[in-house]
Amino acid sequence: MLRLVLSIAMLACFGYVLPAIAADLPLVFEDNFENGADNWQPTDAKAWKVNVTDQGKVYEQFKMSNYKPPHRSPFNISLLKDVVVGDFVLTSRVKSTTRDYGHRDVCIIFGYQDPAHFYYAHMGKKADPYAGQIMIVNDAPRKMITKNESPGVPWTDDWHSVKIVRRVADGTIEVYFDNMEKPIMIAEDKTFASGRIGLGSFDDTAQWDQVELRGQKVDNGK
Repeated sequence: MLRLVLSIAMLACFGYVLPAIAADLPLVFEDNFENGADNWQPTDAKAWKVNVTDQGKVYEQFKMSNYKPPHRSPFNISLLKDVVVGDFVLTSRVKSTTRDYGHRDVCIIFGYQDPAHFYYAHMGKKADPYAGQIMIVNDAPRKMITKNESPGVPWTDDWHSVKIVRRVADGTIEVYFDNMEKPIMIAEDKTFASGRIGLGSFDDTAQWDQVELRGQKVDNGK
């Protein structure tokens, strides 16, 4: 046991971040949208629908939302209702349905307090200070907080797997795309210790399925 503790300490000294194990966190919520999307609260209900595909029902944001955020940030958001988490692991399947271009994206929102305070992972195809990064909206236009050099996200027209890992104690945020072992984006920030989660895009369209949220549920957002 002592050897294990020492090994973990040595890894931490070299900057290695221990991976969160989803099975260690209780299942908070899951949804395959076969029974609709009543658990979700979109910024514009007219831009989202449950669509029937050859894979079953999916949750689709099929057009631009008629929504103006208070600061420059994603326009298309659908928040999970009545669930606030601290530490969490969120996994989902997602299919980008927009044209192929440099800022082709989907977004995952987390730590959501209100329309002016939240984090989001912008999974954009070509990384720059405004795309393909982990962002914070803190009563100001979105700001990049990614620590590593983001490679961008290699979107195709197929379904892909995404994962977000959040550890509140050290502020760790990790974003995974298809490869669930190696994050493509990493950040450390402790501004929001808990919050709601959401799905969406900045200004594109996408389909979502097989959402699973494991985490530490927080009552009343405290």
